[in-house]
Amino acid sequence: MPGNIKEASFDALVIGGGIAGGEAALNLANNGFSVLLVEKDLSIGGKMILLSKVFPTLDCSACITTPKVSEISRHPGIKIFTRSEVTHIVKRGEKLFEVDITKKPRYVAEEDCTGCQLCETACPVIVPDQYQYDLVGRKAAFIPFSIASPRVAAIDIENCTLCGACEKACPPQCIDFTQKEEEYIVRVKAIIIATGFNLFDPLLIPRFGFGIFKNVITSMQMERQLAPTRPFNTILRPGDGKVPCKIAYVLCTGSRDATVGNPICSQICCMYSIKQAQLLMGALPMADVTIYYINIRSFGKGFEEFYEQAKGMGVNFIKGKIGKITENEKGDLILRYEDINENRLKETEHDLVVLSVGSIANHDAAAWFSDGELKLDPFNFIYQPDSLASPAKTSLGGVFVAGTASGPMDIPDSILSAGAASAEAISYLIRQ
Repeated sequence: MPGNIKEASFDALVIGGGIAGGEAALNLANNGFSVLLVEKDLSIGGKMILLSKVFPTLDCSACITTPKVSEISRHPGIKIFTRSEVTHIVKRGEKLFEVDITKKPRYVAEEDCTGCQLCETACPVIVPDQYQYDLVGRKAAFIPFSIASPRVAAIDIENCTLCGACEKACPPQCIDFTQKEEEYIVRVKAIIIATGFNLFDPLLIPRFGFGIFKNVITSMQMERQLAPTRPFNTILRPGDGKVPCKIAYVLCTGSRDATVGNPICSQICCMYSIKQAQLLMGALPMADVTIYYINIRSFGKGFEEFYEQAKGMGVNFIKGKIGKITENEKGDLILRYEDINENRLKETEHDLVVLSVGSIANHDAAAWFSDGELKLDPFNFIYQPDSLASPAKTSLGGVFVAGTASGPMDIPDSILSAGAASAEAISYLIRQ
């Protein structure tokens, strides 16, 4: 075995540091098991830590997530690998998996970084900020976002000019351009896959104009404008920086649409759009907010009341299928749609359009195992052989699934799923 490959052993491996993976890791660690939590991003917390509020209670998402993330980070039973990816998993026997993990360099010594951001101030290179969904720029030397965990800088080496400004500005001298990838072989007894979901790419529906018209944005871009750690002090449309007056939501963008390969409902789009509409009514009291929908699926506890509350606040709901979006000379957008209730085509003008993108499967996990060992369902989510009696079990013994890796669900259901996965894993670990 090459000498540069490091080895380690844990009771359990949790892949994915979002709300489901973090909850599962905490449950295992609180029951006395050693846990390795692997996250491919620079911070744990997943998508939830970037949200504004949660539906239907409108509680602050960051206020819920940040204490949980802090508890995970401080727990002595949890080892965290950020910016790390699983590359291969082999089952060697009962309660024995060998996992190959690649830990990518941050080009910053994590143990020395104080999060002062002086490197970020000194860096002359500006690139689009993926954590603000490209609404603004960030530096090539950066801290991902203000409540990131760990709050440690990273160097975007692909865009870095190696000018040395960050090295000169760093008080603890923790910038290290000599860092290399680290390879690990980790032996574990059980695995929980909590790799989450991907957002549908609206570029796959060119008639909606995303990427062509600047004032057509995604729901996550609007989410960032509404969040406490938002890029602007108010809601602005990207085309000219104006405060929008007429905002449209296009529901089921990439959901319930077999033509783009996702015929199932994403379960969250209706409610997060209604949540954002309510927040917009508070942030921009004079704005007109219209939601174009096929069906409103308000199926959870308090969801129907939340929907009725939005209507009472003045949010317009139009049952109509959007056919095409075009732009006029002022940068405003013309929506051509079928009014289902009136059974005729109509056109209306809005100055900002939000595409409520759906969730699609993150099927990376299947590639880690030998062919066919970990099965996927027809929609590329991880297959659950008995979704009613044991929803956390997969087709491979000792491997469990949590959260949206198994299918679309909201945050409370993801947390419940993580509880089920950790309970199944604990039962498996203590079984003689």
